[in-house]
Amino acid sequence: MAPTTLAIMLSFVLTRALSLGLSLVVASLVIFAMIEVIPGDPASFMLGLNAQPETIAALRVELGLDGSLPARYLGWVGGLVTGDFGLSYTYRVPVSELVLERLQVSLPLALLALCLSTLIAIPVGLFAAARRGNPADYAIMGVTQLGIAVPNFWFAMLLVMVFAVQLRWFSAGGFPGWDEGFWPAIKALTLPAVALALPQASILARVMRSSLLDVLHQDYMRTARAKGLSIAQATRRHALRNALIPVLTIIGLQFSFLLAGAIIIENVFFLPGLGRLIFQAITQRDLVVVESVVMLLVFAVILVTFLVDVAYALVDPRLRRRR
Repeated sequence: MAPTTLAIMLSFVLTRALSLGLSLVVASLVIFAMIEVIPGDPASFMLGLNAQPETIAALRVELGLDGSLPARYLGWVGGLVTGDFGLSYTYRVPVSELVLERLQVSLPLALLALCLSTLIAIPVGLFAAARRGNPADYAIMGVTQLGIAVPNFWFAMLLVMVFAVQLRWFSAGGFPGWDEGFWPAIKALTLPAVALALPQASILARVMRSSLLDVLHQDYMRTARAKGLSIAQATRRHALRNALIPVLTIIGLQFSFLLAGAIIIENVFFLPGLGRLIFQAITQRDLVVVESVVMLLVFAVILVTFLVDVAYALVDPRLRRRR
């Protein structure tokens, strides 16, 4: 990489890192305000209307609510930076332990769903683009439109009815844990991953088709064909790499969604993941867990977006030059 190119890339990364930091600060302020300021007294909210004043006062001391708002905010952010997410009021264990335990389910589930959606979408998108205007193309676009329109929890219930109730190939829910072995754990995550992957594969297949069709009409593709390359050769050597640039962005955004947005699927399959943890914390009014886990998921989404932007700039030099 030439020094000028290296300097441009470094400037681009620093700019995006600054944007990442500002986004995290704004997100932390919004989350802190919504959970600790807008509801009024967090201790009264957590304990309910019938709580005794002595109990509320004790919880206020435990949560450190006697300090000023700036001091409480800085203390909370400082704890997040050092890995101290606080103590769960419901479970009476550190939130960091709960997060690490639930990540053992949510992270493999998100990665498995992302792999499935990518493996399905890219060949389907290539097939549809190669047969543009044919009945096969219309059929694929219709199926993908249906996959986008139908909620993933409906797919989840359909998969349970077919593969768990009728065929009995998989369990209807639950997670045995990684201590029981790799394959039992993967088998328990298969149906949830498929339910998450199908709508995302539909979106990704349509993006892949549109991107490839746009690239196929570029001047350099006509030049490649004029030099004697077949459509398949020109597509494989020149078009596919450029067509994958917007697909890379969608894949990064999908991973963020799959990691942070699988609350419904985890509840349908009774999976002890981060989504189910947030749902349980909301129903139990455990604001300590909600505040910390939501901020952690926001950080994961922003970090993945940052990494996608950097990968995008590495693949497409025009982007970093514009920045």
